[in-house]
Amino acid sequence: MMSTADTSLDIQAPDIQSLENAYRGRSARVAVIGLGYVGLPLALALTGAGFAVTGFDIDPAKAAALNSGRSYIRQIADGRVAEAVATGRFRATTDADQFAACDAVIVCVPTPLSPQREPDLSFVEASTRLIRDRLRPGQLVVLESTTWPGTTDEVMRPILEETGLASGRDFFLAYSPEREDPGNISFTTSTIPKVVGGDDDGARRLAVALYEQVVPQVVPVSGTRAAEATKLTENIFRSVNIALVNELKIVFEPMGIDIWEVIEAAKTKPFGFMPFYPGPGLGGHCIPIDPFYLTWKAREYQISTRFIELAGEVNTMMPRHVVDRLALALDRRAGIGLSRARILLVGMAYKKNVDDSRESPGLRLMEMLLERGAAVEYHDPFIPVLPVTREHAALAGRTSVAWDAERLAGFDAAVIVTDHDGIDWHSLAAHCPLVVDTRNAMRAVEGFDERIVKA
Repeated sequence: MMSTADTSLDIQAPDIQSLENAYRGRSARVAVIGLGYVGLPLALALTGAGFAVTGFDIDPAKAAALNSGRSYIRQIADGRVAEAVATGRFRATTDADQFAACDAVIVCVPTPLSPQREPDLSFVEASTRLIRDRLRPGQLVVLESTTWPGTTDEVMRPILEETGLASGRDFFLAYSPEREDPGNISFTTSTIPKVVGGDDDGARRLAVALYEQVVPQVVPVSGTRAAEATKLTENIFRSVNIALVNELKIVFEPMGIDIWEVIEAAKTKPFGFMPFYPGPGLGGHCIPIDPFYLTWKAREYQISTRFIELAGEVNTMMPRHVVDRLALALDRRAGIGLSRARILLVGMAYKKNVDDSRESPGLRLMEMLLERGAAVEYHDPFIPVLPVTREHAALAGRTSVAWDAERLAGFDAAVIVTDHDGIDWHSLAAHCPLVVDTRNAMRAVEGFDERIVKA
């Protein structure tokens, strides 16, 4: 780290035009901190665009796997990693000292919530300190992690300026929200437009120059706070609309109205309607978390975010609604209570066709069923073992059971949590006496209506 004595040195101001030329000419070296579901696709996209890329992760196993051409994320094929390594432009490391040789450093680390549902920026702060200790004039630092408006200039900038270097004069600071959608084959990192906000005009100019080499469209905004707010707005929009259809589902159920049929009909309207779908609760690294970043920040300004918080309450209660529907169906159809039932949860990933269980409603459902005394197992072809999580530590190590007729028949009920492609839904209906469907996965299965309950 540069000492305070270094601030008296005559540091020559970086030549922004030369730096911009390096990005546009793709001769700059870029570091990506955090090689997870956001960082690894970005690192590979940058490599594919012609940049030399240093990928950093604190997990040596990840670095070793990548350098040997192997991927640890299902949606990223080994071949993509091997191709990037073969170019000689991509290398993964656990050595933060390599940041010093990089022209741009992009931070893609988790921003979870604390147990009190407050923003946990410990990963962002730790990454910023790693950069600080190696910061040099002319470097561009970009945060991509989802966070509250003001994080880039209120949290990152003061840490970086402890070096005596100044943002906008000696180094450049920007924010560009990630827009990854794991499992969505229609959009990739290289095809999704990027929003970019800079701590000053020079930072925005350099960040735009960098990302324009990778994505088809860059959308500059006035500053880092506008860019941070853009990301929150995108996911709050989804959270609120999912809450709306979840509530409509609860309203329509006693009326004998199928919410899925209603949505299919409504989406034929060519204007004024966008389809969102109900489910057993929210999961993933964005939608269940992002709204709380804004509600937390709003309290600083004595503003109540009642609408956003109400959506969060509706979505958070959905696992309990599913359990209640399951308990009622078991009582009416089998004459048994949850405390004597054997339950199979089908799918523990937070969305279909991904191997990511972060914030999955399946974890909460399993806990609730176990608390009610049920014997619970799960099947998920993409998650053979439940990983360690902060909020559901007691579930870690549970393994996915095999999918066969005899085993399915041994359960009193199955709950469809995640509608992965490739699962034999007909077999599930044929052998399991009761199926509680939260995803409309059984819509094409015929002949077993008496066994299927929507929830």
